[in-house]
Amino acid sequence: MSLKVDSRWMQGCVLLAGLLSLCAVAGAQDVPRDGNVFSRLFRFYHDDWWGTAAASAPAVRRGLAQPLDSPPFPGADWGYGGSPTIGEADGNVYPLQTAMNGVKSRTKVYGWIEPTANLSTSRDRNYPETNDIYSNRVELGQVVVYVERLPDEVQRDHVDWGYHLTAFFGTDYRSTTNKGYLSSQLEDHNRQYGFDPVLEYVDVYFPHVAQGMNVRAGRFISIPGIEAQLTPNNYMFSHSLLYAVDPFTDTGVLATIQVKDGLVVQAGVSASHDVAPWTADAKPSFMGCVSATTKSVNENFYVCANGINDGTYAFNNIQMYDATWYHRVNKTWHIATEMYGMYQREVPSVNGPVAIEKGTNGANCRVGELRCLAPEWAAVNYINKELSAHDYVSLRNDFLNDKKGQRTGYAGRYSEATLSYNHWIGTTVQIRPEIRFDHAWDRRSYDQGRRTSQFTAATDVVVHF
Repeated sequence: MSLKVDSRWMQGCVLLAGLLSLCAVAGAQDVPRDGNVFSRLFRFYHDDWWGTAAASAPAVRRGLAQPLDSPPFPGADWGYGGSPTIGEADGNVYPLQTAMNGVKSRTKVYGWIEPTANLSTSRDRNYPETNDIYSNRVELGQVVVYVERLPDEVQRDHVDWGYHLTAFFGTDYRSTTNKGYLSSQLEDHNRQYGFDPVLEYVDVYFPHVAQGMNVRAGRFISIPGIEAQLTPNNYMFSHSLLYAVDPFTDTGVLATIQVKDGLVVQAGVSASHDVAPWTADAKPSFMGCVSATTKSVNENFYVCANGINDGTYAFNNIQMYDATWYHRVNKTWHIATEMYGMYQREVPSVNGPVAIEKGTNGANCRVGELRCLAPEWAAVNYINKELSAHDYVSLRNDFLNDKKGQRTGYAGRYSEATLSYNHWIGTTVQIRPEIRFDHAWDRRSYDQGRRTSQFTAATDVVVHF
């Protein structure tokens, strides 16, 4: 095995190395707290990494207590998609925004750079392992810039609003591509690197509906699940098999209502999964979820019907029913489990004359069938242990049954097991090495159909700015 190093990754590393070296020097020298934006930025990293940053006041919130520590975990709350956490203020502080104006505005500019590396027993492709699809590579996984204003959803006095815009570049654009949003990069050219405006939406908060209602309109992450496309939101660098083949983003309108402490309901309509409303594949689709948390915050259940319409074959027109359960054993141990069932109707047979839409897979239908039902189901479990304020370990086990091969391209059962160690430097740098074993139980499905099993050792580094 040998690593291939991409030039785009090298460009990202030049920026990253410059930042790291300057801030390392700052550990031995005092950096001015005023001066230009660059000196203030370096000062932020210096204080963050050397533990000299002033402690910030806890974010104002109403409702139940937070069950987890973040850092080290990706989030402190049992999350739900499609809305900010109702009842929680925006207390986030970011290096770039602090350097620009001392966080004096509610609009914030921030993001991250994520170089990645993997060694694999596969020669060309790790898929359906995601996001490190390319084998034995050093790459630039994500460079992301957010421009965001969160509505004030703690107060109960007045309607408020927010918005979010994203610029996203890297190899991981494959896991965000939405037909109609610059999708020819992947569909027509199969480029290794691409750009995607992954998220663009507005939020409007109505304080007098129950205990608060957020209405989101635009393009947003598909709402169910433990994992998400934006890498800091995940327990590990790589993703589960379950995540690799489920919906990515939706364009629509979603209402999220805090009925009472611990109970959230959601309902909305989208243009179907991973398609823009102006494409021929778009069709009105229902989204609905319920999130329930116990008063102890030790248990959370989140169930969703996602993208429901007639289910007829189209670009990623997956009918998805998803359930997530979070269980906190104590302050340092918790478990996260997700299961789903998905299907499409009338999927063209891979052995028949019916054309298969570009960017999708056909189904391994029975002999003589031109079209058939293509179902799949999957389950994933995370066991997470906090070691310190900067460290945790995570064990993930995952199973996918792609019965007709419509999601992966190879019909059959898959499993994976991953052990990950996660370390923070201050609150701005994450390092996430892992080892992983994948197995296809019914046929050679890894490395483009050459292998039944795959072993990978991988890591990423996420530098927040």
